[in-house]
Amino acid sequence: MKPRKSPPAGPAALQSGLVIASHGRHCVVETADGQRVICHPRGKKSQAVAGDRVLWQASQDEGCIERIEPRRNLLYRQDEMRTKSFAANIDQALILLAAEPAFSEHQLARALIACQAAGITPLIALNKADLAAAFSHAWRRLASYRRMGCTVLPLAAAPAAAPGAAAMHALTPQALAAAHLAGRVTLVLGPSGAGKSTLINALIPHARAATGEISQALGSGRHTTTTTTWYWLDAARTSALIDSPGFQEFGLRHIAPAQLAGLMPDFAPHLGACRFYNCTHLHEPGCGVRAAVHDEGADDGSASQAISPSRYRIYADLSAELDQQAWQARGKV
Repeated sequence: MKPRKSPPAGPAALQSGLVIASHGRHCVVETADGQRVICHPRGKKSQAVAGDRVLWQASQDEGCIERIEPRRNLLYRQDEMRTKSFAANIDQALILLAAEPAFSEHQLARALIACQAAGITPLIALNKADLAAAFSHAWRRLASYRRMGCTVLPLAAAPAAAPGAAAMHALTPQALAAAHLAGRVTLVLGPSGAGKSTLINALIPHARAATGEISQALGSGRHTTTTTTWYWLDAARTSALIDSPGFQEFGLRHIAPAQLAGLMPDFAPHLGACRFYNCTHLHEPGCGVRAAVHDEGADDGSASQAISPSRYRIYADLSAELDQQAWQARGKV
């Protein structure tokens, strides 16, 4: 359904709507009856993101967003250059990884920490189950995430010509939607090559056409790939996917160094076991976190509370990064 340029004539009363895409200073807002309207914010800067519920007012040729309704949550990143919001009012984030190319555990950790900070449930899906050897290796790499309570799902987004054992037990896009996406608003994140477009096109056949229409309406052309976009999964509009780029740029500048350990679920059981209340878990004696760091070996399905060495290295790297950013920020005050 193409966004319309001119709302119906009549009194310019405030109407409720859902932001389904935003680019620059313009948004596409969907009304309660499914119509789509090009809107711009009241003021110089747009704060609305996909998933926002807004009140908008019809103007001469488009619409004007007058107010953003209170949000349940907001997932965003912040680096040295700017703050970038992904989406609002989402139920869960699907972090899509692939057996090949090999995923970055640092990128995965950043996305999980951002979700934890925003109170958003993450799901991890490992795609390309048809690549037996690569999938087996990648699945083992995710053992520590399964042990700390993350939901990790095997996925075959594209049908395999000769599926092996792993692919036969993996979820298809339709099975994933039925079991984990129905009735929810899900933000999809993933690095290049993970199969995000394949998954979305399998679940939403008209996604490419809808994206083209939104691009034309917003005048964003080839830059549409930088636009976070909302798609309905069902005619009743009870389930939705939000496709977002930018997985490689998950800056965590908005998180204080002292918050970091508490946002890592495998660290949480050990935070009360440190000798010092303000332990940084980096060098202090009697640190409960560092005492829990050891390699558990192969994933046996046990509820081990060990912290893997790779996860601890990620913590140390991110802690140094956040400390440096905090020091730089204090120097600018």
